[in-house]
Amino acid sequence: MAELTTDADQLRELVRKRYADAAKATTDMPQSGCCRPRLTGERTSSEPSPAFGAALYDRASREGATEDAVSASLGCGVPTAVADLREGEIVLDLGSGAGADVLISARRVGPTGKAIGIDMTDEMLELARVNAADAGATNVEFVKGYLEDMPLADGSVDVVISNCVINLAADKSRVVREAARVLRPGGRFAVSDVIADDHMDEATRADMQAWTGCVAGALTRPEFETVLENAGFAEIEITETHRVHRHAASAIVRARKPSA
Repeated sequence: MAELTTDADQLRELVRKRYADAAKATTDMPQSGCCRPRLTGERTSSEPSPAFGAALYDRASREGATEDAVSASLGCGVPTAVADLREGEIVLDLGSGAGADVLISARRVGPTGKAIGIDMTDEMLELARVNAADAGATNVEFVKGYLEDMPLADGSVDVVISNCVINLAADKSRVVREAARVLRPGGRFAVSDVIADDHMDEATRADMQAWTGCVAGALTRPEFETVLENAGFAEIEITETHRVHRHAASAIVRARKPSA
């Protein structure tokens, strides 16, 4: 078992390498995990619902994205299905990976809107741009950056989405504060993420492989609510969708930046 490091740069590099390797191997990588193959204690193939990946997207929810973009998904949900996207809005996808959710968002906001993806991994950004070109999407942009220090102006987007990425950040509070900063007053936060059970054992939290597998680094529901409140969000809703591990579940997390 790998020991959990407390060094933020080391955590970031481990996650970056995992995503870079996934991008390089995307054509033959099994679609079974958030950032890695299944962990001990996750769903088995005999269970009725998928835990991660492309199988979570039905035909309607994937409209706008290429098959390659969706098949490369490593997420734990479909945030675009609950973000209530509207014509003309600007959407930001945190940790956009191969670009599936950006392309779906771009289709929903239309030519007067825009979808932006931010990712720290060069290999994923390259893959996303190829997928966008294949989709013929012209209202998209992929930018390199860290979620703790987003290269966007204050109050520049209407909606922030993300798919199983915030739990990987070493400083989740800073990520959520950055999301609040780039949102316009009244802007919406709608992400899919892993929520840890209150009783998650220390052995799981101490396992670095579990961290890069989207489990050990996850916040509990009360912790996520507190992080959102401290960042200034209101109307917070956290709804569990399915179990992804014996100690964690996927959830839709929604909130709003106050208009005042």
